[in-house]
Amino acid sequence: MSLPIDTAHQFFTGLQADIISKLESLDGSRFHSDAWERAEGGGGLSRYQEGGELFERAAVLFSHVKGMRLPPSASAHRPELAGRPWEAMGVSLVIHPRNPHIPTTHMNVRLFSAQAQHAEQNDVFWFGGGLDLTPYYVFEEDAIHFHDTCKQALDPHGKQYYPEYKKWCDEYFYLKHRDETRGIGGIFFDDLNTPDFDHCFALTQDVGSSFIKAYAPIVERRMNLPFTQAQRDFQAYRRGRYVEFNLVFDRGTLFGLQSGGRTESILLSMPPQAHWRYNWQAPSGSPEAELTQYLRPRDWLK
Repeated sequence: MSLPIDTAHQFFTGLQADIISKLESLDGSRFHSDAWERAEGGGGLSRYQEGGELFERAAVLFSHVKGMRLPPSASAHRPELAGRPWEAMGVSLVIHPRNPHIPTTHMNVRLFSAQAQHAEQNDVFWFGGGLDLTPYYVFEEDAIHFHDTCKQALDPHGKQYYPEYKKWCDEYFYLKHRDETRGIGGIFFDDLNTPDFDHCFALTQDVGSSFIKAYAPIVERRMNLPFTQAQRDFQAYRRGRYVEFNLVFDRGTLFGLQSGGRTESILLSMPPQAHWRYNWQAPSGSPEAELTQYLRPRDWLK
């Protein structure tokens, strides 16, 4: 069985274009484009904005890379696939708004495939992805909306997916050395490869397409709220935790940097400004201190 790679490619590029269109309409300015090629095969298109009035940094990246021989390090759980031709494609994004009342967000959806080498074999695939929210000041209605949108995207494919993928997200986006989650969660999945490719692809499509519904209404509700320099300083402090997670724990960042990936694209996920303070504690009873009570897994849809 050969996989419909062209169909997947069309979906991912269309998803990138749809998200960019919505973000440009919110911000009122155009995103830059940076097309690139990979010497080993494939390439991608990085769409990004820096220094915007609404988005201090926003990046929506598409990549489709290829290789002739799958290395053993990339097939540790399926050693029989080592040496096969492979392809990986997907869309990933990170948005760091200027206004601290708007959360930072991350989303990615991806497909990895290893091609058959003779007639007795089938192509093998994995899907993965998810979306999560990292607020600085928590508005519970925003968190509920975000999680409800994630659930609505997954429920048509099976009621088991939302609780399973929410738990996976809570456990994955966790800073062990800080004993706190990166934000208020969302959904995360990896290695989705049931025998039914169409089922896995449809689920991944709905996860990717849910991003605009999940995030844009939050931006629209919070984008005109006034903020102070002290709130911007707190945002920069909390962005430091985002950097810590991405550089210490995030598998995609680590694999990309260690495997010779495109550094500029990988590090577009970093916030443009971040601060660290020695042993700083928010004043008791302050909105900044209130954030800590949300940095634990909770059932937002009860």
